Amino acid sequence: MSTPTSQLGAGRYIAAGERPAATVTGVHELTTADGATVRGVLATVPGARTVVCLMHPRQDLTHHALVPALLAAGVAVWTQHTRSVNNDLTLVHEQALLDVAAGMVFLREQGFAAIVPLGHSGGGTLFAYYLEQAGLAGRDRIATTPGGRPTKLADAEMPMTDGVVFLAPHPGQGRLLLGCIDPSVSDERDPLAAVGELDPFDPANGFAEPPASSSYAPEFLARYRAAQHDRVARIDATARALVARTADARAAHQRTGTAADRRRALAPQLITVFRTDADPRTVDLSLDPSERPYGSLFGARPDLINYGQVGFGRLTTPEAWLSTWSGLSSYADFARCAPGVRVPTLFVELTGDQAAFPADSARMVGALGADDLTHVAVRGTHFGGAIAPGEPTGNQLAADEIETWLAERHELAPPV
Repeated sequence: MSTPTSQLGAGRYIAAGERPAATVTGVHELTTADGATVRGVLATVPGARTVVCLMHPRQDLTHHALVPALLAAGVAVWTQHTRSVNNDLTLVHEQALLDVAAGMVFLREQGFAAIVPLGHSGGGTLFAYYLEQAGLAGRDRIATTPGGRPTKLADAEMPMTDGVVFLAPHPGQGRLLLGCIDPSVSDERDPLAAVGELDPFDPANGFAEPPASSSYAPEFLARYRAAQHDRVARIDATARALVARTADARAAHQRTGTAADRRRALAPQLITVFRTDADPRTVDLSLDPSERPYGSLFGARPDLINYGQVGFGRLTTPEAWLSTWSGLSSYADFARCAPGVRVPTLFVELTGDQAAFPADSARMVGALGADDLTHVAVRGTHFGGAIAPGEPTGNQLAADEIETWLAERHELAPPV
């Protein structure tokens, strides 16, 4: 077991290497089918005929650590923002699909022979959701968001890709949060309010002070998981009530045209979710064992991070909660989308992943609909770091697997 470091967020950011000297980079602004503006960066090397696309629903991947390795392998790389980049307050996944579609249309127009999305972490579910919907006729696509808004997917141009790579995909933002939300919160207005018998960081329930691994009894875990489901269901009910209130205000404004009703329709109604770094698997390494280090995606002390400002879904609109962060309502669920992913698929599992645990990865791989499906596992942590000092990073090992898989299916430019 790895010893936690003193820095709470250690291991989260992995430096990228140097890009080939012949790389040509351009920034492009695109307009989506619903009129939003999104931005992407296209980096190419001489002779590149295949383009690999990196996107994440919430994060800027322009400087992702795999970009230099992919360019050196002889492919172009497209890194694109969604409209919610670095600010997921209003992140609605159905809108993010329109952002992905704009990028795919742009790349087809550039004349690449092959387009291959690479979904790392939350980008995995984003691309799985996109490929599921792109593979359907417009009339069969999801018509409304979980909050009831029209998606505008039916009329959108959604080009199919020529393959897809999933790198350490987690089960989806909502499913991830369902596993790490703290069900001991007894008052959604108080970040410290707790039901003691559900507190995952109480020694009476099996918690041990770091760096020792905790040990939770099966009975506690069963109650804990059920209580997580119940807490998310309560937040869902709050979100739906707020969505309905806004819809009523809009309807009233349509009838009256008054400024007062318009103000009611526009007034922000935000949901704050306290304590969202409390997955027992991050501190009890006997649960679904793997090569992962102690701690969560956010660092080595979930017992402290859980009470801080950093965490999933901490502040969100009701519509965004239902579309993205609810593990009960969101359609952006990898396993749900996976049967619709039928293009050639490479699934790269990282053996020290702190977000997609072995059982999660097995379930996701088992749900994929591709006939041409390759599943490999390499040593590394979720963000592509090395498991032990002196070892190759997970990103290096993953890049080798990705290059081999691409070379077997698509044209790669000669080394530059």
